[in-house]
Amino acid sequence: MKTRAIKFAVWTALNSLRREVRALLRMRRDARAATIVTRAGRQAKMEPLTVKSTLIDAVYFSQEDGRLRVCLSNGEERQFEGVAESDVIAMVTSQSPGQYYIQNVRSRFRRIAA
Repeated sequence: MKTRAIKFAVWTALNSLRREVRALLRMRRDARAATIVTRAGRQAKMEPLTVKSTLIDAVYFSQEDGRLRVCLSNGEERQFEGVAESDVIAMVTSQSPGQYYIQNVRSRFRRIAA
């Protein structure tokens, strides 16, 4: 009986630790994505956009230079340039933002290093 209680306590502690690590990684990603350095050497603010998707975790867009940063659920980050605001709005408001990203954004816009 004691081993079951110990296993449950360990399992609970590990889940709590996992949640804290994910929250720290999310805060780090948000801070890094909040500002980018443009080609001219100045900083441009990227606005976070809410998105409900299983493929996409977060979306950031800069209206100044048309840069789009897409944070995927597996931890990868992809950054594109020359993206129009209307395309970003269409992706975020579509029924399946992940499918819209695959069909319209990923293949259409130039990807740059994130």
